Amino acid sequence: MAKQNVSEQFVDILVRAGVKRLYGVVGDSLNPVVDAVRRNPAVEWVQVRHEETAAFAAGAEAQITGTLAVCAGSCGPGNLHLINGLYDAHRSMAPVLALASHIPSSEIGLGYFQETHPELLFQECSHYNEMISNPQQMPRLLQTAIQHAIGRGGVSVVSMPGDIASRPAPEKSIEHALVTSRPSVKPGDEEIDKLCRMIDKARRVTLFCGSGTAGAHAEVMEFAERVKAPVGHALRGKEWIQYDNPYDVGMSGLLGYGAAYEATNECDLLILLGTDFPYNAFLPTDVKIVQVDVRPEHLGRRSKLDLAVWGDVRETLRSLTPRVKVKTDRKFLDRMLKKHADALEGVVKAYTRKVEKHVPIHPEYVASVLDELADEDAVFTVDTGMCNVWAARYLTPNGKRRVIGSFSHGSMANALPQAIGAQFTDRNRQVVSMSGDGGFTMLMGDFLTLVQYNLPVKVVLFNNSSLGMVELEMLVAGLPSFGTANKNPDFAAVARAAGAYGVRVEKPKQLEGALKDAFKHKGPALVDVVTDPNALSIPPKISADMVTGFALSASKIVLDGGVGRMLQMARSNLRNVPRP
Repeated sequence: MAKQNVSEQFVDILVRAGVKRLYGVVGDSLNPVVDAVRRNPAVEWVQVRHEETAAFAAGAEAQITGTLAVCAGSCGPGNLHLINGLYDAHRSMAPVLALASHIPSSEIGLGYFQETHPELLFQECSHYNEMISNPQQMPRLLQTAIQHAIGRGGVSVVSMPGDIASRPAPEKSIEHALVTSRPSVKPGDEEIDKLCRMIDKARRVTLFCGSGTAGAHAEVMEFAERVKAPVGHALRGKEWIQYDNPYDVGMSGLLGYGAAYEATNECDLLILLGTDFPYNAFLPTDVKIVQVDVRPEHLGRRSKLDLAVWGDVRETLRSLTPRVKVKTDRKFLDRMLKKHADALEGVVKAYTRKVEKHVPIHPEYVASVLDELADEDAVFTVDTGMCNVWAARYLTPNGKRRVIGSFSHGSMANALPQAIGAQFTDRNRQVVSMSGDGGFTMLMGDFLTLVQYNLPVKVVLFNNSSLGMVELEMLVAGLPSFGTANKNPDFAAVARAAGAYGVRVEKPKQLEGALKDAFKHKGPALVDVVTDPNALSIPPKISADMVTGFALSASKIVLDGGVGRMLQMARSNLRNVPRP
C-alpha cells in the first residue's frame, strides 16, 4: 500500500468528521489537497468562481445540516477572499472549517509572492486559527480545529503551506474520536429558582425570542401559556417561533412590525430567550430583564440584566415551566394581541390599493406571491438590504421552511452563494434565492456555478435598479441619494445566455405564471422582476440622528408596508381571546 501524504491524511480526517464536500477555487499551494479530494470517492470538490462564494456556501450548508462544512482557498489572495463569508458563518454560529493554503514554508516572513499571514488575518472571525508547520503536527491540529468549530459553533481556520501538504504523512499519527455534535447546557437549580421567583412576582411577562429558540418551539409555547406572556421575536427568531403561535405579537428592531415593541416596553419582566439582538434602542431601560443564552459571552452585552441564565432555551424552559405558578390574568396578553392585530391592519392598508395593477411592480406583491407559491419546506436565502424587509414581512414560517441570510454580519451578495450551499445538501428540496440586483451583480459570476452543477436553485431577482436600503438611509439622514443607481442588463437574457432558464417580468399579471414556470423547471432558473424603487413609505417622525449605517435603531416602526399572511394569523389569535 502506497504511503499517504499529508493532503490525503487531511482529507481522510475530514471524511471521518462527516464532511461531504469542500467549496473553493483550485490553485498553486492548494493543488495537493484538491488532488487528494479527486482521488477520494467519499468527498466532493465544488468548484465555485469566487472564494467568497465558497465561504458563504459552506456557512449555509452548516446552518441547514447542523454539521461541519468546509471551504478552501489558495495562498494569499485566494484564501483572503474567504474572509467575508467566514465572518458571516462565525457570527451565525455555523460550524465551518476553512483551509487557508499558504506559501512555501521556507519563504514565510520574507515577502514572497502572494505572501499574507492567515494566522493574523482570520483571528477575529474564528474560534481557532493555527498553521501547520510540519507533518507530525497535522492530524492533532486538524482534529482540534474540527472540535472547536463544532463544539463552540463557528469557524476554525487551518493554514497549511503547499510544500507541507505534499510531504509524507506521519506513519503513526494520533487519531481520536471526534466531536460531532454539541451537548445541551442546563442551568443550575439556583438560577432556575431565582428566575421562578421573578416570574411569579411579575404581573406582566413578555418573551422576546431569537435563533436560540431553534428546537424549543413547543417549550416556548407551553411556557407562554402558563404565564400568559406575549411572544415577540427578532429577525433570526422568526423561522423558529412565529408559526403556530397564538401569543405572537410580531417582530422588533429595524424591520419591526406589530406590537413587539410595545410588549417588550410595557411589561414588568422581559425574558430574552436565545437572542443577541443588537439594537438596544428597542429594548426597555425601566423594566426587569432576564436573558437566557447558551453562550455566556452574550449575556448582558446589549442591556442591563437583573438575572443572567447560562443554558439552552429548551433545557431551561423544561426545568422552569413546571416550577412557575400558573397565571390566570390575561389582560396584558390580550391587550398586546389586539394592538398587534390593529397594527397589522393599518400597515396592510398601506400597500393593498391596486397593487396587482401597479407598474413598476410593488416588491411587497412579489414577496407575497412568492410566499404563496413556494413549497412548504422551501429554503429561502435572502440578500441583505430591502430583501430583508420583504422576507421579514411576507415569508410565512411553518416549522419546515428555512430562512437564511446575513442577518448578523449584514453582508451584501450572500443570497446566491448561500443558495448554492443549501441546494447541495438536497437537490430535491426547493431553494429560492431572494436576490437584490445590487447583491446579485456583486457575485453574479457564481450564477455559472448553478449551471455547471445543474443546481435547481430559483433566483427571484428584485430588480429596482438601485441600492434601496442605502438610498433609504440617505433619505432619512436628509441626504440626496447618490451613488445608488444601477444600470442593469436584462438579467433573464443573461441567464439564458449562460444556459439557464430566464424570464423577465414587468407587469403584475405576468408574475404568478412566471414563478410557477420557474419552479417547474428542473434546473437553475432566474426570474427578473422589475420592481418599484419608490415602494417604501417612510414614517414622518424619523430624524437624522436615528440613522447609523444599516440600523435605523431609534425608531419604533421604520418601514410601512404589508405583512402578508401574518395579519390572518393575528386575526385568528384575536378570535381566540376569551370574551368577558
